[in-house]
Amino acid sequence: MASSTELGDHDHDEYLISKVSITETVLVSSAPVLQQPPKVVSLSNLDRQCPLLMYLVFFYKYPTTSSVDHNRIWSLDSVFQSLKSGLEETLSIWYPAGGRLIMTSSTDDDKVLRSNDVYHETNNSKQSLGGLNLLCNNKGAVLAKAATVVKISELGDLSQYNDFFGNLVYKPPPPVLDDQHEDHFSQMPLVAAQVTKFGCGGYSIGIGISHSLFDGPAAYEFMCAWASNSAIKPNKNKLDVIMDDELQPKPVVLVHDRDALLMMVDNYSCHDDDNDDDEGVSCRAAAIDHLYQLIMQSAAAVASTDLLMIKSSNDDDNYVHKTFHLSSAFLNCLKKQVVGDNFSCSSFELVAAHLWKAKTLALGLSMETMVCLQFAVDARNKVDPPLPQGFTGNAYVLASVALTASQVVDQSDHKAIVDKIREAKKSVTNKYVKSYMEAVAGGGSQQTSLPPLKELTLVSDWTRMPFHKVGFLQGEADYASPLVAPVTEVIYFMQNPKDDKGIDMRIGLLPQYHDAFTRYFLTNTN
Repeated sequence: MASSTELGDHDHDEYLISKVSITETVLVSSAPVLQQPPKVVSLSNLDRQCPLLMYLVFFYKYPTTSSVDHNRIWSLDSVFQSLKSGLEETLSIWYPAGGRLIMTSSTDDDKVLRSNDVYHETNNSKQSLGGLNLLCNNKGAVLAKAATVVKISELGDLSQYNDFFGNLVYKPPPPVLDDQHEDHFSQMPLVAAQVTKFGCGGYSIGIGISHSLFDGPAAYEFMCAWASNSAIKPNKNKLDVIMDDELQPKPVVLVHDRDALLMMVDNYSCHDDDNDDDEGVSCRAAAIDHLYQLIMQSAAAVASTDLLMIKSSNDDDNYVHKTFHLSSAFLNCLKKQVVGDNFSCSSFELVAAHLWKAKTLALGLSMETMVCLQFAVDARNKVDPPLPQGFTGNAYVLASVALTASQVVDQSDHKAIVDKIREAKKSVTNKYVKSYMEAVAGGGSQQTSLPPLKELTLVSDWTRMPFHKVGFLQGEADYASPLVAPVTEVIYFMQNPKDDKGIDMRIGLLPQYHDAFTRYFLTNTN
């Protein structure tokens, strides 16, 4: 099957008159002798929040020194075949990645499962009855082969988002619904990848993974395993291990079932551990309450305004995405300027506080306006008992800080904001996780259907997942770039490939706020 996509503008405002041509697409499944028995994995409400594919593009420039043998193994056919065989092997252990999502109801769960002749993971979870679940049926992941005459150098700085990146991932076509396929989930692959050879001999590998399948850390481990199993990678590691930050194997068995999280939520009451340590901790999830308040504030502000005009001015396509390179030297300087040498804080706390203040100033909001900073917290070790090592499901919840604009911008330094961030982190307990999961019940698309909320600053911290170190092609990637997130308010913190103590911060802003944000963010730093 062949198709082509026209290229768009690149970073230097030049139009690249060319095409990315997809010459082959295949469904990749684990080998029959390695296949796991079909079964259904009940998903938690954390898994059900966003079933969309989240895309990441790896760039590998062609080595400056090469040999005849190197040219052979870097041929498109060789790379494609190596990635295909590596994926086949990986899917035998990471078998949910070859499955499909299914919609079930509490009344037809057993009927659906029997008709598919699969085993249903048994648990007594009330939350798992009905809704979006995961059918591990080895239908396979999609792998596409593509080529372009464009050279990687023509894309400019790979850390700066480029609309052309969207042509380097495979986006499955919408399914055709009929009487036998009443929902589109059951036909959509959960992993879709595209390998593209550039005119310079370099490659990109674009990978999309359903967020219902894995969260960030699990997706990172899955891609590490796939790269390790590829024949392009000379040193192969075992399939059934989790990799640490240095890509060295640890003997941890993967746990794909969500039972530990589901049972914890079902069996836990907000009143189960009322003790001194939890005194004053609300059973409500602040992140959900704050989102509701922001939505109500936004609705009140536009009640007498032309909604069509507001939608147009906040259209996702209008956002300008920029990556700020925050070197370790920059961070040290920033720390001295905004909190001082005698105040201890993490790089995340420092940058999140500074980012929030700079963005609030740039928006020019009235001082009584509510603004909100939210960030993902890994709940694996926040629940009791902790989730097992190797747990691959979604285990992140949002922590939240809400203040008035004046409370953010009138601070002489960032210490008070950092303290609020720490309080929000500390609030993520058993009580919080249970409340959060109950609040997002209903599954599907809450977070991808939010109205534009410029007062929301949402941080996704990837600094502990060095995606650029995933070596599909004999070495680290030159850069690993996420595509634009479904929620435009998301700001990525990523590890800088050239400075492991630095941070690459990617933010999307409407054009009218971009210059002001840059000025405020870089103020008083050298």
